[in-house]
This record gives sequence, structure tokens and C-alpha cells, in this order.
Amino acid sequence: MLIDELLQHATTVLEGAGIRNARVDAELLVGHVLGLSRGGVQAKAVTGAALSSDDSVTISGLVERRAAREPLQHITGTAAFRQLELAVGPGVFVPRPETETVVQFAIDALAATASPQPVAVDLGTGSGAIALAMATEVPHARVYGVEVSPRAYVWTRQNFRTVGAANATPVFVDLADALPELDGTVDVVISNPPYIPLGAVPRDPEVRLFDPEIALYGGEDGLDIVRQVSTTAQRLLRRGGTLVLEHGEVQSADIAGLLAADGWTAIAHHRDLLGRDRATTALR
Repeated sequence: MLIDELLQHATTVLEGAGIRNARVDAELLVGHVLGLSRGGVQAKAVTGAALSSDDSVTISGLVERRAAREPLQHITGTAAFRQLELAVGPGVFVPRPETETVVQFAIDALAATASPQPVAVDLGTGSGAIALAMATEVPHARVYGVEVSPRAYVWTRQNFRTVGAANATPVFVDLADALPELDGTVDVVISNPPYIPLGAVPRDPEVRLFDPEIALYGGEDGLDIVRQVSTTAQRLLRRGGTLVLEHGEVQSADIAGLLAADGWTAIAHHRDLLGRDRATTALR
């Protein structure tokens, strides 16, 4: 079978399953099997390159898995995040593109700190995406990624080891008990906590069926872990230190009230590329 023919067939199958950007996913699946980038796949398709029968069968099987709404990142085993490629799979939250813009607030605050070795903590690091982005993009900082889920921490350790940032340290501990030795010395705390209310059901099957519940649901109002993050960040941060929170688009007002009650100042909300409230920053 020609690569272009298989791409057309895979795109049709994925579109029928309700996959947005079906052609992109088809190209990525072909590239995963052939060891090519999307551009390489597109070039092969244009030039009429053919597939071996074994590769055709393998790719068709992966397309069926994706059509069943298994996340693309679980199928390929990797997720891109800013400048990083991270290992992901069952048990860990797949990092999202919108978080790439949220972490920029933490990176900017960390880079602007006068200290020759500023300190940052990512509470609920999961795959390590946020912590490792900060560590690699602000190499003079010390960064700690805290995770409480044993299943997620398997991926945390793997990615910290693979990225190999000497200034990044994974920590397996409950958020409430994290890093008491750093109390009052941290410059930036960031978290993308579980913030979906228990009664809400995520629309996308990839989220609902495959992301771990511990990374999704934050109690009756979705803010239980946000409250814990606020308390822990108050303990960790120095005066004037920065808190960065990712949250749902309708939660800004509730989070502002929560943070104000806890004594945070300079509370500000920030929109993502689609114009939705996505992050809140505050100062200790």
C-alpha cells in the first residue's frame, strides 16, 4: 500500500470516530512506526512511497486503537511539551498544550529573581513536564517536582532521569508534607492541580477514560487540592514569592476569593490562546 493511500484511509477512519485533526494523528501514527517526523511522512506520501505489508498491518492496528479514543500519546508513548519529549502512559496525566503557556509565568518569575540560584517547586508534577521545563529553561535555578501518586511517580522518575537536568529533583510525598526544609525560601510555586468538580464529566473520552482520576477531580467544587496548594505554597514561599495556578475557565472568581482569604496579594488572571481564563498568579 502507498503511504498516501494509507493516510487517506486512516484519516477517514479517525474522522468517523470523532477525532479532531484526524490527518495530523494519522501522520503521527505513520511516523511513529516508520521513525519519521510528520514532515518526513508528508514527503514520502507526496513522492508515492510504499509501505511494507508488516508496517501497513502495524499502522492499521494503531489507527484502530486511536479510533477507540485511546490517547495518541499512550499509543506512541511520548508527549511533546515545549522543548521536551516526555514518556507518558497509563497512570499519568498527559500534559496539554495550554499548560505550555501557563508554565511561562513561572519561568518568567524564576528568571527575574535576583538570587543566583532561585528555587521553584511544582506541586503535583505528574510526568514532570512543568518542573523539567523550568529546570531546562532556567538552568541556574533549583527545581523540585512533587508527586503523590505512585503510578504517576513511575513516569516522573523516568522523565527526570531521561532529561537529565542536574538542577531538577523529583520528590515522592504528599503535597501537605512537601519539602519542609525549604520553608520560607522558595521563589516560585506552580501547580496544575486536579480541578474538575466530582459531578462534572469530561467531554473527551481520552480524558474521561484514560487520564487518572487523581489528576482530574478536585472534590465537590473542584477546589480541594487548590486549597491544599495555597496552604503549602504559603509555607514554602519567601515573602514576595510567586504562586502560579492552572485552573478551569469558570473558576477564576472562586480561586481569587480563596487566595484573597488566605492572604495572597496581586492576584491576577490570565487567558490562554483561545481567550479562556486558564491561570491565576499571586504574590506571597
